Amino acid sequence: MNLDINHMQWTREPASCKIDDGRIEVVTAPNTDLWQRTYYHFRNDNAPVFQTETEEKYFSFVVRTDFDSKHRFDQCGVVMYLDSDNWLKASIEYENEEFQHLGSVVTNNGYSDWATTQLDASVKSMWYRFSRREDDYCVECSEDGEVFKQMRVCHMFNGAGKIRFGIYACSPENSSFKATFTNLQVTECKWLAHDGQQPDED
Repeated sequence: MNLDINHMQWTREPASCKIDDGRIEVVTAPNTDLWQRTYYHFRNDNAPVFQTETEEKYFSFVVRTDFDSKHRFDQCGVVMYLDSDNWLKASIEYENEEFQHLGSVVTNNGYSDWATTQLDASVKSMWYRFSRREDDYCVECSEDGEVFKQMRVCHMFNGAGKIRFGIYACSPENSSFKATFTNLQVTECKWLAHDGQQPDED
């Protein structure tokens, strides 16, 4: 499948954005986020997401992110936003001058989780690769766009059939920063079929 930025659509368009020659710049608004219930008990569903739609069952989506985040929880990355109760995202989330959280959130049926690892605060660029195999998904990251490391494998209960995927950026607290997305590309699925234990019979 081809990826045409001109055919991507906003869900909650940001107040400030620029799209030019395959480059997308988003300036986040304060108090924007994606989170549902778990642990914090609040629900935030107002972050802008920019996505394309497909029924293709096997593919990978790659994007490079560059960001000047400097306030707690500022984040930008890759997303598959189906509706307010069903989505996944992967990003670097700023914490303080020493470290950030490189992580992913999977939200199924209105409950979010968060899997993270710490990353030095000096990192201001990251590549992501989002892959689909039917209703199962894999998210990977890379510092150079060549060697990708697995972050997350998950199942989406509402992730079969037609989906939407793309990018997002937000600032959950009273802050704002510029996120830049480049090198957007859709390829054949780079997440290969499992070659170990065979599936159980239904």
